[in-house]
Amino acid sequence: MVTHAILTFDCYGTLIDWEAGITGAFAEVAQEHGLSVNPRQILEIHSEVERAVQAGPYRPYREVLEEVARETARRLNWPLAPDRARFLPESLPGWKPFSDTNPALERLKAAGYRLGILSNIDDDLLAGTLRRFTVAFDVLVTAEQVRSYKPAHAHFIRARELAGTAGWLHVAQSYFHDIEPACTLGIPVVWVNRKREPPSGSARPTAEVATLEGLVEWLGAGD
Repeated sequence: MVTHAILTFDCYGTLIDWEAGITGAFAEVAQEHGLSVNPRQILEIHSEVERAVQAGPYRPYREVLEEVARETARRLNWPLAPDRARFLPESLPGWKPFSDTNPALERLKAAGYRLGILSNIDDDLLAGTLRRFTVAFDVLVTAEQVRSYKPAHAHFIRARELAGTAGWLHVAQSYFHDIEPACTLGIPVVWVNRKREPPSGSARPTAEVATLEGLVEWLGAGD
């Protein structure tokens, strides 16, 4: 078991069930207007629009989510007033952790690991999410701080500076946003492949697990 090393995590999708959060937020709005929701369709539009917006000049993530909400409503022909798009970022602090998140983080903290988050998020939105965790994080790197979005490299470069000479391992669910750039930069990375998806590129993580419980076991932190 490695002690006193740094483990950084992507937050939304790895620690937080962002899919349930997003689809739940849209479901509430749909109910207001007597509309139906297709969760898969919502998530497909979200992924497409988010990537397109984040690939352009930096904008706060709150604005990114509002753009996702507006474009989703437009494509689904929903009667969503422009200012009503705030519902999506406003829902974010209510998004919940996966059931394995806090137990795993507690075991890792107890084993001596320093924990961190590298996230495509605004500082104030992340502050709301941090209240969902039962441990404190030692390192926080946000899109607002580095003025860019993963898979751009700024999050990882900043985290490397903060880690210094300490051993550092990154942990993430998104192959596109985290696994590929980490591998490109030679950063050890564990893929939390909750959906058991095949790799979408040539990057190969240091290890692959299906859950955070699997990560704890792989690290030997439960021994």
